[in-house]
Amino acid sequence: MINKEIIRLAACNNNVGLKNEYSHKTSLKNSLCGDKITVEILIKNTKVSSIRYETEACIFCEASASLISKKIQNLCIKDIKKDFLYLKKITNNKKFKIPNKLSDYKKLFNSVNLSRIKCIILPFNAVLKALK
Repeated sequence: MINKEIIRLAACNNNVGLKNEYSHKTSLKNSLCGDKITVEILIKNTKVSSIRYETEACIFCEASASLISKKIQNLCIKDIKKDFLYLKKITNNKKFKIPNKLSDYKKLFNSVNLSRIKCIILPFNAVLKALK
């Protein structure tokens, strides 16, 4: 059964819809399940000024994209990359523990959702690819 928090996150769609206003853009597809995401990121002075996304994806990917789009606004590119790479790294360990700094992501990264980790990670990978 899907957690109510995941449903609530996925329903928050303030940043859904591409506007063709970006400095960085990419699209990715999950080869396992077929989820697709496109992100448009506008960077000003090494910080994320705005992020927009569009998905054809499951609720886990939708929730992940929604949370990311809220959390990375006004953050430095360097910090985003560091945090996202750390989250990706710890998910390879079944006994991972998320630090307090990244506690908002605990809603996604928990043992219950571990089987859907590829879906949850897809928006993280899209942001990292766009910011290369």
